[in-house]
Amino acid sequence: MSSATATSPTASALPAGTWNVDRTHSSVGFAVKHMVVSTFRSHFDDFDASLTVTEDGGAALAGTVRAASIVVADDTLAAHLASPEFFDSERHPEIVFRATSIERDGDRLSVAGELTIKGITRAVAAVGTVTDAVEDLYGGSRVGIELETIVDRREFGLEWNAPLPKGGFAVANDVVLRINLELARA
Repeated sequence: MSSATATSPTASALPAGTWNVDRTHSSVGFAVKHMVVSTFRSHFDDFDASLTVTEDGGAALAGTVRAASIVVADDTLAAHLASPEFFDSERHPEIVFRATSIERDGDRLSVAGELTIKGITRAVAAVGTVTDAVEDLYGGSRVGIELETIVDRREFGLEWNAPLPKGGFAVANDVVLRINLELARA
């Protein structure tokens, strides 16, 4: 996975080193309003992420998600989400994020970057928290990053929708992306 380097005056406050995702204790998910009345939540099983922070404060955060690894309870829905009407996972197997700016203020984290879905790249900004390095049970070190942003799925070519008989649409346009990463020092 390649990544862009992002430096800022507060990026040096992140713990120096290379940190790789612990997939067992991390998640990459989303939430979107469905049929106007409920929020549909799901996640992806196959993802990777890394954070690299140099001694001089340069920081790089990057991640990839296998689009076909979306977890849903219905095979028909899974096939629809993998189709060209949504992720088109055969032609665009990966969703990619690369940070362009990382800013820390205490435990608050602001990350700007580029998100690519279905071959379409857009600038996004996410906010969340960072947890400083702690020693784990095995003598290693771990940090935590939790980020959230809202994107308009149509900007990434995920335009399928269906009007409801009394107004509204089957799927909302705004999608909340939630990334919870436990990263272990490499």
